[in-house]
Amino acid sequence: MKALITGASSGIGRDIARYLSKLGYDLVIVARRKEKLEELKEELKTNVEIVCLDVSIEENCYEIFKSHKDIDILINNAGFGLFGHFDSTDLSKELNMINTNIVAVHILTKLYLQEMKKKNTGYILNVASIAGFMPGPLMATYYASKNYVVALTRAIQKELKKEKSNVKISVVCPGPVKTEFNEVAGVKFCIRGVSSEYVAKYAIDQMLKGKGLILPSILIKCVKILVKIAPDNLVTEVSYHTQRSKNK
Repeated sequence: MKALITGASSGIGRDIARYLSKLGYDLVIVARRKEKLEELKEELKTNVEIVCLDVSIEENCYEIFKSHKDIDILINNAGFGLFGHFDSTDLSKELNMINTNIVAVHILTKLYLQEMKKKNTGYILNVASIAGFMPGPLMATYYASKNYVVALTRAIQKELKKEKSNVKISVVCPGPVKTEFNEVAGVKFCIRGVSSEYVAKYAIDQMLKGKGLILPSILIKCVKILVKIAPDNLVTEVSYHTQRSKNK
């Protein structure tokens, strides 16, 4: 059994790799930082292949699939955020974020889903965020990208269910997690984050059980319910103040 993980050099992706290796899976770990991937490979007990590529480049996504078609589990984890007013944030960084958070996920999900459906077996886990259920003033592009990932995954889930396919696709939507995300996005969370180790283990365990929507804490489950029942204007207002408090 083999799993492919994007964004495996740190955070949730790294800890998913560690947990899947403990479960006996051989791994293909993908990220830009070769030295981080080599460090991770050294500590894992199963067979590990390193792929040092930037998934924000469309051609690289096709190359990953072409070189590693025979995968039982795909983990689309690579992603990052950016804080600031939409009219002042760097456009090139935002386009890179869209390519990483959306385009790469879309390409890899489609290619591997097609391959898995031929075998009628396989798992895909897309790593989104609780941000995927609401607008995010001051992190507008990041929130929008995670909305895309959630909506895409849930739609595919329904298609697979209607087809009675044995292929399973899940989306995990954590809240604050103690990773490098804060430093890259330029924010500080106003509530305490959970560990990436916990999110990784919980997400994989739920994915293997066939859970479609994975919410890895009671707090996130409560937020999801509140977002669903609260007026849109109130949700957006709370989201704005939440983002603003991160930058203080």
